[in-house]
Amino acid sequence: MAIEILEIQKEHCPAARLIGKRYEAAPNWGEWWQNGWFDRLEAQPRLPFNQDAYFGMVRIQGGRPERWIGMLFPPETPVPEGFEAADIPPMDYAVCYLKDKEGSPDFYAPETHEKCLKAIEAAGMTRFEDNWCFERYQCPRFTTPDEQGNVILDYGISVL
Repeated sequence: MAIEILEIQKEHCPAARLIGKRYEAAPNWGEWWQNGWFDRLEAQPRLPFNQDAYFGMVRIQGGRPERWIGMLFPPETPVPEGFEAADIPPMDYAVCYLKDKEGSPDFYAPETHEKCLKAIEAAGMTRFEDNWCFERYQCPRFTTPDEQGNVILDYGISVL
């Protein structure tokens, strides 16, 4: 596994409204690009925590993973037609800044999640079980490779 954790930061996200689409199976990022759904969401003011990024988020609901693609907005933001929303209370996240080659499948491997959990614990933080985790695809960190072809993915796990 080539993934490198550059750093871990504890970040606070105020109350937020996740607006996007919920998936029972693997999320379909391709349909977002084909349908221009991010363009529709970007027309609304987002939370600064969002960092103008797209989010892949997951939480456990009823014992099953609930996956989302979307963006974070202030609470009470109207939900555009064709989208869904989940209201998220104020929460702290341990954000692992992951570095690897552009297109690396290791970003999404269960082993990477486990590596982050161990690093978070070593940093003295405690995971908030079955609560939100996210992938924050921030431009240009994730979209513009460095000289060695590496990009950085923000991987957040809710903590107590």
